[in-house]
Amino acid sequence: MEGSGSSVPQGQSGLRFQNWAGTFGCRPERFYRPRELREIRQILVLAREQGKRVKVVGGGHSPSDIACTDGFMIHLGHLNRVLQVDKEKLQVKVEAGILLSELNLELDKHRMALENLGAVAEVTAAGVIGTGTHNTGIQLGILATQVVALTLLLASGEVLECSESLNPEVFGAARLHLGALGIVLDVTFQCVPEFRLREIAFPSTLTQVLDELEEHLRNSRYFRFLWFPHTDNVRVIYQDPTQQAPRSSSSWFWDYAVGFHLLQLLLWLRSRTRAALLELRAALEADPAIRAHFPVEIRFCRRDRIPLSPCFQRDSCYINVIMYRPYGRAVPLARYWLLYERIMRKHGGRPHWAKAHSCTRKDLEEMFPEFHKFCALREKLDPNGIFLNSYLEKIFF
Repeated sequence: MEGSGSSVPQGQSGLRFQNWAGTFGCRPERFYRPRELREIRQILVLAREQGKRVKVVGGGHSPSDIACTDGFMIHLGHLNRVLQVDKEKLQVKVEAGILLSELNLELDKHRMALENLGAVAEVTAAGVIGTGTHNTGIQLGILATQVVALTLLLASGEVLECSESLNPEVFGAARLHLGALGIVLDVTFQCVPEFRLREIAFPSTLTQVLDELEEHLRNSRYFRFLWFPHTDNVRVIYQDPTQQAPRSSSSWFWDYAVGFHLLQLLLWLRSRTRAALLELRAALEADPAIRAHFPVEIRFCRRDRIPLSPCFQRDSCYINVIMYRPYGRAVPLARYWLLYERIMRKHGGRPHWAKAHSCTRKDLEEMFPEFHKFCALREKLDPNGIFLNSYLEKIFF
């Protein structure tokens, strides 16, 4: 039988974890950076012996308290190797702690790429699927839909290989796991041949872009648009594969993203997108106390069958509300967010798991048809709640 013994990693005490947005933080009792599976198992044994909880943290980019804990925090940054590249199947198997920025460089060596990426690359393979990270493209799913296999370390110390053919129920849930089912050790992604994108941006109005939404979705593989609150102004952005030679440029939007706080809820696509945005515009016009001083970003994703995916069984639109925090200073957010969330939920919104939201288990059972199945599986795999934290308790109990 495993015991804690003298070989248990010492960990670090007194460390304060702060998320990227600077909005949530915590002081874990111990902070660990294991280098191999044996060490992670030892940490779990020690946690079971001492009645501690365990939370794995990735890049820390989620602007919520989903990664916070007062127990043991594990960072898998040392487990960042590319384990296998299958050029014939265009698949890559990587350790869970690899950053997408690191993975992209490795894939480039093999003339391969992930079909779709989020806006931030300093996030881990396990973290990016665990919170439902997405980009845009109605023909493309959230990043978790690119996962064809993963390995999960359970609270008991058992290692579970998961895919469509091996432990398919666990695989389906673990592709968007919230850190609640176990510790993801490795992930296998389905890739595509390398490609370049050409971006074209042009002005429009909110009314016009909503009237022409179907046409925009057909015209561009990675279509999105930015609406500037308190105006009718819109910036339409097309990104599509191209054979043109690359040129050096930067995105003004994401270059200035650090220091922002984001909140997202997912909507039904077409008609509800229009109704929700027009209602949000009217509400902002009616309340002069709210100053929404940064664009609202609108993106689109294909439906999937992942139980906790915001896109479960429906093509979807993401409406991304952003507030600028100049010089890291706090700004009044609550009034805007509460207004926004009320409107989005009215129109069938689902929460983005990485972002702040006020949904309870009762709300989530109504929003996600298989939420109760995920809860049952979580209780089966982690009966003592070793992987829980305050964020997960709010949604599971």
